[in-house]
Amino acid sequence: MIRAGMVRQLAAGIYIYLPLGLRVLEKVNAIIREEMNAIGGQEINMPVLQPADIWQQSGRWFDVGDEMFRLKDRTKRDMVLGMTHEEVIAWLAAREIRSYRDLPQIWYQIQTKLRDEARPKGGVLRTREFLMKDSYSLDLDAEGLNRSYQLHHQAYCKIFQRCGLKYYAVESDPGMMGGAGAHEFMAPSQAGEDEVALCQNCGYAANIELANSKPSIPAFLPWKLEEVATPESRTIEEVCSFLGIEPHLTIKSLLLMGTDGPVLALVRGDQKLHEKKFRLLMGEFRPAHREEVQEHAGVEAGFLGPVGLPPNRKLPVIADVSLRQGVYVAGANREGYHLRGVIPGEHFSANFADIHVAMPGDFCPACNHPLRVEKAIEIGNIFKLGTKYSIPLKAFYLDRQGQEKPIVMGSYGIGPARVIAAAIEQSYDQDGIIFPLPLTPFYAHLLPVNLKQETVWKASEKLYQSLSKANIDTLFDDREEAPGVKFKDADLIGIPLRLTISSRTIQENAVEVKVRKTAEIQMVKLDEAVPWVKNWIAWQSKK
Repeated sequence: MIRAGMVRQLAAGIYIYLPLGLRVLEKVNAIIREEMNAIGGQEINMPVLQPADIWQQSGRWFDVGDEMFRLKDRTKRDMVLGMTHEEVIAWLAAREIRSYRDLPQIWYQIQTKLRDEARPKGGVLRTREFLMKDSYSLDLDAEGLNRSYQLHHQAYCKIFQRCGLKYYAVESDPGMMGGAGAHEFMAPSQAGEDEVALCQNCGYAANIELANSKPSIPAFLPWKLEEVATPESRTIEEVCSFLGIEPHLTIKSLLLMGTDGPVLALVRGDQKLHEKKFRLLMGEFRPAHREEVQEHAGVEAGFLGPVGLPPNRKLPVIADVSLRQGVYVAGANREGYHLRGVIPGEHFSANFADIHVAMPGDFCPACNHPLRVEKAIEIGNIFKLGTKYSIPLKAFYLDRQGQEKPIVMGSYGIGPARVIAAAIEQSYDQDGIIFPLPLTPFYAHLLPVNLKQETVWKASEKLYQSLSKANIDTLFDDREEAPGVKFKDADLIGIPLRLTISSRTIQENAVEVKVRKTAEIQMVKLDEAVPWVKNWIAWQSKK
């Protein structure tokens, strides 16, 4: 995007949108507006600068960390630069909604948000200032929320389809938004920061942060319980290399420091601990330091295991469900040694729970079909908020019986810049961007070669005027650059059609047309060029 002249970085995570980039952004916004209006959405505009007291009422002033921009105005009043607008919507609804007759409502905006990301990265994917379409549904009850949620789900599918994106709708963690449920819309891409677990058989799809899976069951060896020397072998990789075994035949023992003291978490050696799942079970925690492992388990980190823990140091043990069966190698709680032949349930006791991260090759929790895991870019999300914000901010309505009830809310976001980035990551080649037709900044790129020749200039100017009158957005490259430079830049920018006029094409009374996506080149008569382009756009739009 930088090389193509779409954006410039002012500072870490802060971007300027140049004319090309802004045109693409407005294309995305126009599609969003059309589909939001189609489900009854009403566009409003809410302030970026917000008083802290509404965030204090919701509790997020205390829950959200350093990613929130906080400041004081000249009267020393605490203020917030909005990273989202649930509090503002609830505040507004408390003053605008009186009766059940006023509901349901869908209010939306396309507005700037600010988030003080610790590590802005991925170009426009993770920034500190960004544009977001956020909408909010206001309903009488949970049944109404379900309808609004489904309306947004359908609208989002239409938006992303119209933008030419491949995407998945996956179950997700509500996170700081809270509420009863959430889905994310993910565009598969190797540039993505997220991972999704997918089942091709039944359609199960979930963010890896939430995904459940059934691990494959390996073939176990008939080991007897014995202590084996493993000098200087502390990590799973080192132990497996020393003993000549695979990681799935080992137990990874992790000492974690929770709010109520240390906990021993066990996962298979080829797995990772799912921190969010574990946090739901045990509350907040952190990995133990080396000296804490020595203090609570009486052994050096790297040789910790669930068998033979010191009796005077009672450690709760949480083991992943994949360890319910099998024979493993685990730390022997003695420096330089491991135990081979450990059988969970026989040689140690534990509480079993799903605490592993889903991996490719695991089985679907719904149909037992093998899962695949893909990297993806999050391009949208939808949340069932319920009454999380309406109750503390007193957003109530009177029902048919005159009883006061809290408004039931939903929150729905799309990142237009993320849509652009995902479209580019899904559609490019070694020469540059290949814009999908709905998002392209221009439909045609008019490229005259050697503008100093009067015939070339006149023919180019005439064609440009004809295209403009036909409402075909056209980029006219009138730079006095070498043809090779212009051709290279045209491929980089990725506009669908390149129209080249030169002394050679004029001799044939034609224009050379190149389709960016297929690299197909053909000669089209100058007086037929405008209808040809119009027909090509119409044909592509129907695909």
